[in-house]
Amino acid sequence: MNTAVGLAAVAAVCAATVLIGIYGLRISRTTGDFYVASRTVKPWWNASAIGGEYISAASFLGVAGLILISGIDALWFPVGYTAGYLMLLLFVSAPLRRSGAYTIPDFAAARLDSTAARRVTSLLVVAVGWLYIVPQLHGAALTMRIATGLPGWAGALIVVVVVVLSVVTGGMRSITFVQAFQYWLKLTALAVPVVFILLVLTGSGQSPTGGGAAFDPALDVSGDASLYRNISLIVALLFGTLGLPHVLVRFYTNPDGAAARRTTQLVLGLLALFYLFPTIYGVLGRLHTPRLAGGGQSDATVLLLPGRIVDGLAGDLLSACVVAGAFAAFLSTTSGLVVSLAGVVSQDLFRGSVKGFRLAAVLSAIVPLGIAMGTESLGLAGSVGAVFAFTASTICPLLLLGIWWRGLTDIGAIAGMVSGAVLCGGSLLAATVAGPALGGWAEPLGQPAAWTVPAAFLVTVVVSRATPRRRPATVARVMARLHTPERTEVRDPVFRSGKSGPAN
Repeated sequence: MNTAVGLAAVAAVCAATVLIGIYGLRISRTTGDFYVASRTVKPWWNASAIGGEYISAASFLGVAGLILISGIDALWFPVGYTAGYLMLLLFVSAPLRRSGAYTIPDFAAARLDSTAARRVTSLLVVAVGWLYIVPQLHGAALTMRIATGLPGWAGALIVVVVVVLSVVTGGMRSITFVQAFQYWLKLTALAVPVVFILLVLTGSGQSPTGGGAAFDPALDVSGDASLYRNISLIVALLFGTLGLPHVLVRFYTNPDGAAARRTTQLVLGLLALFYLFPTIYGVLGRLHTPRLAGGGQSDATVLLLPGRIVDGLAGDLLSACVVAGAFAAFLSTTSGLVVSLAGVVSQDLFRGSVKGFRLAAVLSAIVPLGIAMGTESLGLAGSVGAVFAFTASTICPLLLLGIWWRGLTDIGAIAGMVSGAVLCGGSLLAATVAGPALGGWAEPLGQPAAWTVPAAFLVTVVVSRATPRRRPATVARVMARLHTPERTEVRDPVFRSGKSGPAN
């Protein structure tokens, strides 16, 4: 890849992100603008923004890399990523918007009337956010090395600097414009090169799939996935989506619950459209870049494939297009995570002011940068899949049971979140450290969602039933607010008091 063209692509995306962020600053006037864009984001804009922040390094680079090494077994990832939004549509989006809360800890505090539950939720949200940001920075490092030849740390640093500038200047309203733009940039950045590649292959008389050879299991580098592994992966992706802080905070920006549902419906369509293209890259990569699978560079498939098939300046330009889309993925997802974490940290440590939001944004970005600098990527999609498993085992039970079960108590919620964190986090850590030495335990510990998610739900229910006196006195009013359509809703102060909204 031409170094100058790669640098130009990275610079163009970063400049566009900063300029759009500055535009957002012009219309960010209040605390509500910074936290939830004053709840005025229309479904189409919000759906594009959600698509922008949800399509991360794992989606843009990792899915194609997994298909390269695992074949059809890897198709569970795009299916699970998209289907998770169906779960959001059915169970979470509208009630969460009606709650009126600004953050997940706000919801926990108001639903359970418990400061302790809020604090535990805040710690888990921050942990999930940091764990999710790290793979984005690893992806930026990989892209920077391939596209420009510069050290990988430069890519991670650029992403953090641009994100912090965008977030502290305009908050959620600014980031909404940035992420909506970046969804369509990412879609274009994958679609245009694929169209040219297919035209080149068909014009030269080649079959894009090699007459079906691309689907030959002999090309798989990894072993066949077991039934347990596939089930555990689907559980992680379906339930993990329900607890992603940067996704959930987006529903607080809709005007009402109906708009939140409409937003989710649009997101399903946008995600289904997008995931067609990483899948095509993965299939083409099995024929044209097979060495990347054996060399541990499968995540580079999307970046290198255009140059392998299209020669000369045209190949460089198509590669630059993909590089621009990749950096848009890192920037948009990291922006969404930093915004959501800044909202949590600022309310818990800085009293929810705009100045506190800005300080929290810097802190929320610097910590994962330090982690990323000191670690190496274990595979983008695999890393993000582990975060989904952790989120499904911790935050998801709180949300689902908090929205749909009156019997939930603060002690039960805390016990479920802590047990899920210990079981899932401990399993993933053991699998990372010990690996093959675990023998038959390697797969259940490396893919723990199939048993840690049910365990977390079970602990939550059992402890809640054992502590019925801890059920908050406000539960009837809160549940009515969550499930009453806006046209008949009576405004309830439960979600407007205390720390359930930032200070002006």
